[in-house]
Amino acid sequence: MYRDLKWKIPLILAVVLGSVLLAYPLKEKISLGLDLQGGMHLLLEVKVEKAVEASLERLADDIKRDIFDDDLELDRIKAIYEDRRVNVRMVDKLDLPPVKKILDDYPFFSLVSEDSDGLGLVYQLSADHVEQIEQNAVSQGLETIRNRVDQFGVSEPTIQVQGERRILVQLPGIKDPERAINLIGKTARLEFKLLDEEHSLEEALSGNVPEDSEILYQRVVDKETGAVTKEPFLIRKRTVLTGETLTGAEVRFDSDFNEPYVSLTFNSVGAMIFQQVTRENIKKRLAIVLDGNVYSAPVIQDEIAGGRAQITGGFTSAEARDLAIVLRAGALPAPVVILENRTVGPSLGKDSIDKGFTSIIYGSLLVVVFIIFYYRWSGVIAVTALFLNIVLLAGALAYFGAALTLPGIAGIIL
Repeated sequence: MYRDLKWKIPLILAVVLGSVLLAYPLKEKISLGLDLQGGMHLLLEVKVEKAVEASLERLADDIKRDIFDDDLELDRIKAIYEDRRVNVRMVDKLDLPPVKKILDDYPFFSLVSEDSDGLGLVYQLSADHVEQIEQNAVSQGLETIRNRVDQFGVSEPTIQVQGERRILVQLPGIKDPERAINLIGKTARLEFKLLDEEHSLEEALSGNVPEDSEILYQRVVDKETGAVTKEPFLIRKRTVLTGETLTGAEVRFDSDFNEPYVSLTFNSVGAMIFQQVTRENIKKRLAIVLDGNVYSAPVIQDEIAGGRAQITGGFTSAEARDLAIVLRAGALPAPVVILENRTVGPSLGKDSIDKGFTSIIYGSLLVVVFIIFYYRWSGVIAVTALFLNIVLLAGALAYFGAALTLPGIAGIIL
């Protein structure tokens, strides 16, 4: 028995000492939960209807591409968001049967009606497919927000779905609530679009906007005065590349002015598309659009291989870093709106901590006195074991980065 003690006692002392080193000092090593140190409580709602609209628009583009690939003469194709429908009109009646055959490859569409002139077809998304899109929007939104919060560096956040369309986010000890809201709520939909250089921007600004184009704006900050202006661009609606093919987004600084920008890296598919777009549009302008705002619109000087691009826009270092975070985490499948934004004040946290530790002290003293009085020497051993157990728990909390909450304190007392 004594032989076993020769290695057991040093092992126990080593584990206890290690736990003390891990947990000391407590205020720096052990993070506290929302109920103890305060923080931010957000309730978000996912605008799932926007996800359905985006899906309908993509499907309309896919159908349009299939029609062109079959050398059929398309008059127009239009997505009707309110009814979840796609209206297809052809130039020649003889092209309608081949179009129906193309739509057979889209099983979630059903033919609703045909135009009386025999040139148009109306298809509608099935209710089951719409429901699936909405569910995916919430689940993907949850995962994207979790990825962003993880990169933000918050310890033990709570991120979970509430109901059908809502997401609860609790961030303990958050120091910059406004920055957190911007990181969480930004849709971060990255698109590359060609400028419409065939039509006049002035005419478009006067109200004559071409059907396949739109007016978007770039925020321009004067470096000397700090004045902010918006520069308009006439841009084609068709997106040639999206952020879905991104594999990396990092902050870099240019060598001339030491200004931050975000360097983008695409996967093999994105790199191939980007190379093709730049090869076919030399001397044309390509706009980099994020959430409907133009960040830059450089002229394509040459074919760009290698799958790399960059976003400039007069960022501060913090803005560039946050933009890189949301791009790496991915775009939200649908916008989110904040339904509830509460801040748990530090006074509530301090009061909870004081009450918790007071309970620990008095509860522990009562247990120690009773055990030693009743069990004598065996009680001393038991009390020592309890104390060491608390030390080990503190070390484990510090090692795994777990947060201490009020229920956790109650568990330690028990």
